Order: sequence, then structure tokens, then C-alpha cells
Amino acid sequence: MSNKEKRKDIPSGPGHETKTPSDMEEKINAAMDKITVSHTDEEYDPEEDYQPEEEYDPEEDCQSEEEYDPEEDYQSEEEYDPEEDYQSEEEYDPEEDYQSEEEYDSEEDYEYEEEGYEEEGYEEETISVRDRSKSARPQPVKYVPIDDIDEKLALPLGKKKKHKGLKIAGIAAAMVIVAAGCAYGAASYYYADHFFQGTWINGINCSGMTAYEAEQALAEKVQDYSIQVAAREQEPQVITGDQISYQYLSTGETLQLLKAQKPYEWIKGYYEQKSYTVSEKVSYDKTLLQQQVISLNCAKAENQTAPENAYVAFKDNQFQIVPETQGTQLNVKQAYQILDQAVAETQESVDFGSTPEAYVSASVTQNDPELQSALEACNNYTKASITYTFGDQTKTLDGNTIKEWLQFDEKGQLLLDDNTFHQHIADYVAQLAATYNTVGTEREFYTTSGRTVYVSSSVYGWAIDQAAEAAQLAQEIQSGTQTSREPVYSQRANSHGVNDLGNTYIEVDLSNQHMYYYQSGALVFDSDFVSGNMSYADRQTHSGIFTLYYKKSPDVLRGAKKPDGTYEYEEPVSYWMPFDGGIGFHDAPWRDAFGGDIYLTSGSHGCINLPPDNAAVLYSMIDYNVPIICFY
Repeated sequence: MSNKEKRKDIPSGPGHETKTPSDMEEKINAAMDKITVSHTDEEYDPEEDYQPEEEYDPEEDCQSEEEYDPEEDYQSEEEYDPEEDYQSEEEYDPEEDYQSEEEYDSEEDYEYEEEGYEEEGYEEETISVRDRSKSARPQPVKYVPIDDIDEKLALPLGKKKKHKGLKIAGIAAAMVIVAAGCAYGAASYYYADHFFQGTWINGINCSGMTAYEAEQALAEKVQDYSIQVAAREQEPQVITGDQISYQYLSTGETLQLLKAQKPYEWIKGYYEQKSYTVSEKVSYDKTLLQQQVISLNCAKAENQTAPENAYVAFKDNQFQIVPETQGTQLNVKQAYQILDQAVAETQESVDFGSTPEAYVSASVTQNDPELQSALEACNNYTKASITYTFGDQTKTLDGNTIKEWLQFDEKGQLLLDDNTFHQHIADYVAQLAATYNTVGTEREFYTTSGRTVYVSSSVYGWAIDQAAEAAQLAQEIQSGTQTSREPVYSQRANSHGVNDLGNTYIEVDLSNQHMYYYQSGALVFDSDFVSGNMSYADRQTHSGIFTLYYKKSPDVLRGAKKPDGTYEYEEPVSYWMPFDGGIGFHDAPWRDAFGGDIYLTSGSHGCINLPPDNAAVLYSMIDYNVPIICFY
């Protein structure tokens, strides 16, 4: 194989990409320029580590034209085998001939520039240059020593000119290869502790930087750190890194990235860009950060408003929930935690307004289940409608009145058992009783004789059972009942209205000593009688309106009991009908006359004395609910 063919077989660079000599020269020159700029004389000296051209003299080390016959002493294309005479790609292994990642440790073999590299969790490490004998240059070209050439192989002088050009070209090619190998090795040595071209870390161009230099660049990035804090109803404020002693801390990830580089692959950096992200660990004074939170305008008392709970209100003829209000009362503890996390993550801004946890919140929200229950109960109250009937009169209680009775606690919840609410109900029932009760009221009465009298009574008439009615009303309100009914009575009368006597009653005219029994307006019975003796105040028959207690037949009427155990009198009767304490209707067979003026001087002890036959008739007719109207 010829030298020309040999040059074609030599790999052009990493990845075995074919490049023209000019392209390769440009890449090599660029690398060499970088090495010249970045490496100090102390670290790398080409004069010592590489044999200069002056040390190689072709005139001395190579056969002269006279001594060297190209046809005999130089291998022809057929005689030259690059796989035997030149180190092939397979023979040259950068992984073996050059220090591998395991053999080369930047932390041990290289000494950091300037002051050294220190970081948290890492001890200062010193890197020293390896022995020059372990340089990562390709193996030199094997030259054939002149002394070893057999003089018998010398070509005739007439043929030297024919191969002179080939000889010069071969020498030049060999020198180029050696120079390229040296440059490649030198570049590999350089990138053992420098990042490849096209290396970006956290958005910073770290091409050609050591790990320490890259860390310094990352540190400079955070030197001007600040965070903007926004809050409800307040202008944003800025907390600077200086105010909280904000500092960069290395995690060692940058150094690990450098270690992961394979120096012999440095050419890739010129056509492959690599971007990495490493953790930017920082430290800051948490106590100072707390102080900064407290000093914010949003944390000052004069700039804060407390939140308001949601509640139930009556609007637009119905109950509805009024939503809670947020307020601006800062929860300093939560606000600090939010800001602390943002600073730790190197965030540039934080908005308390978008994080409700930073503020004191309302204890009752519009979605609170208990508030929803209160709303339902209130709506039931407004639906409730109780219409009371009093004969031909009515009285309606509905939501318009009930809503004014409702009471709510500080959370906006309805107080179903609130004393105020029940007092409103009791007051309402009492008002009903005052209006419609007739017990104890005076009535205007038109007598059979044509007179108009005024009669009052403490026993007869309508009387609402206020306790029982209040309890029933409260239950109906809470359940939203709609009904029409009478109130719960403890005592009833014959009819409603001003004159609740109705048209069924017993009229006892004490002045005329005559009585009348009307049923549904019709006279069904009348009789003379003798009433209480007017000569004695304690025997006079009382005026008023009464009702029958009971009736009994026969019975014994007795007077007051005397000290000796006997009674003032004992009088057997066939028919006894009491209506006013010990006063009642009964037969008086001992009398032979009734009516007239007998009562004035010879009346009874207070009872209404009737003829026996009339007493019997009355006994058979009288009803317990019939009002007994006594008047003078």
C-alpha cells in the first residue's frame, strides 16, 4: 500500500468522521489556541513534553539521496502495510494509551488554580500533574534507522530522482500525523480538568472552565438574589439576599459532571452542545427571614382586616346564605413558611394573595354543612303558616313574622333552642290569649225581661292553654307546617265573639226570682225559685256566669260543720246540680211557695230552690257546658 493510501486509512477524529486536511487543521489550530490561552507554562511545556523539529534532522537521521535507494530501501505500495508498519486504529486505543477515567482523577492529579476549590462537604483537594511519561499522545511514527538498512539494497543512482518526491511527501505526512497526535493528546490533557466547548450548566456557558470556575459562576448568579412579595391590598415589597444573608453552597454536582467527561472525546464539544442542570443549594438566615416577614406592610395591624363568617340572612322574601369575606389578616406563621419554601427554591417572587393559607380565614364558609342545615331550617320557618280560628275570626302566623324571631350564633348558625326564639313564641301565644280569651271579661247581656245587664265571670269563657299551645307552635314552625286550627284551650265557651254565651244558656234573674232555659234560642224550661237570703251577706246568691260542676240524685245538703262534729243543717234532696262552689240547683220540698219577694227575708243559704217537679225536669235537661247566667 502507498503512503497516499495509508493516509486515507487514518481516522480523521472522534466518531471516525471524514474531514478534509484543511478542516482538521482548523480544528487542531482552534484547540491549540485554546490550550495556549488557558494553560500556563508551569502546567504544560511543549518544549519539554514534545520533541521539537530542531531535534529531528532528516539529514542526520535519514539516509541521504546517495545512501538511500527508494526502490530498494523504501517500501513500495505493495510492500508497505499500514496495519504492520503503522499503529492502526485497533492498535492505538485512547482508553488504554491514555489515562482512563479510573486512572485519571482531577481531584488527585491536578492542582486547582489560585486558592483552591472549597465547598461544603468537600475537603480541599490538590491535583498534581502526572508524570510526563504518561502523556496521552499517540505513539510516534516508527522510522527505519539508517544503520539497519542493508547497503546491498541501495538503488542505482539513476533511479533516486524518481522517488525523491515520494520520500518528501512521506516525511511531511508523518510529521503532520505526529503533530496532530501531539495536539490531540495535549487537548485531551487540557480537557481532563476543563469542561468541553459547548458545555452549559444552569444556563451558564462553562466552556473551558474548571469545576471551581464553574462553581464561581454559579455563585455569582445568586449574589444579586432578591424575592418580590405580593399581598392582598398591598403594594409588592422586595426582600434582598443581603437582608437574609443569602449564600451559594456547592453540592458537588458540578465536579461530578467534569469527572464524567471523557477527555479524549473533546472534539465533540465543537459540534455537540451539552446542557446540564445541577442543584443550586443556598443558605440563608431563617431568623432574619422571620424578621423580614414581620416587617412587611401586610403584617402590620393597621393594614389588616379580619375575615367575616358566612351567615344566613333574609333577602328577597327568602332566606339565603351570605358568603364569607376573606379579609387581609395575615397568618404570620403560615406566611413565613410559604416565603421560606420560595427562598429555598430560589424563586424570584411569591404571592400571599394566591395562597389562602397565608391569611386568617373565616371559620364558617358558605359551604359549611351546618350553615346549609340552618338555611334549610330557616326556609322551613318561612314556609310555616298557622292560621288560628276563633269562630268566624282568624289570625295567621307566617314567615314574615317568624323570621324576626330567629337568632344566630357568632358562626351564623341558627339557634333552634334559643331562649329568645321561644320567648317570641310565648309572647305571641300570650297575645292570642289576651285577645281571644273571655274568661274574666264582662259581657253585655239582654235579659228575657227586656233589660240589658253586664255580667262578668272568672270561670266561664274561652281560655287558651298557653304552655301547650307554645310547644305545639314551636314544633310546627320548625317543620314548616302549613295548617288552620284552633289554639289549644284549657277552657271553652259556647261560642266566640264578644258575647260567647251563644243561644243555649240558663238565665237566672235574681231580681225577678225566675229562671229560663234556652236551647238554640228556644225556651225549653222556666220556673220560679227562691234564692239566697238577702238579709245575710254570706247567704246571698252570687251574680256571674257559671257552668255545671256535676249533678247527683239523690244527695244530702249539709251546712257548716260545728265543733261537736255535727252540721248546722242536713237536708236530703232528690236532685242536686252545683255550679258555684256550694251553690247549685236543687228541689225544696219543704217550701210551699216560690218566687216573689221571699228571698229578701226568708231566702236560702245561697242555693236556687226549685219546686220538686221542676227540679226533676231541669235535672234531666241540664248540660255541663251550658252557661248559667245569674244577675240582679
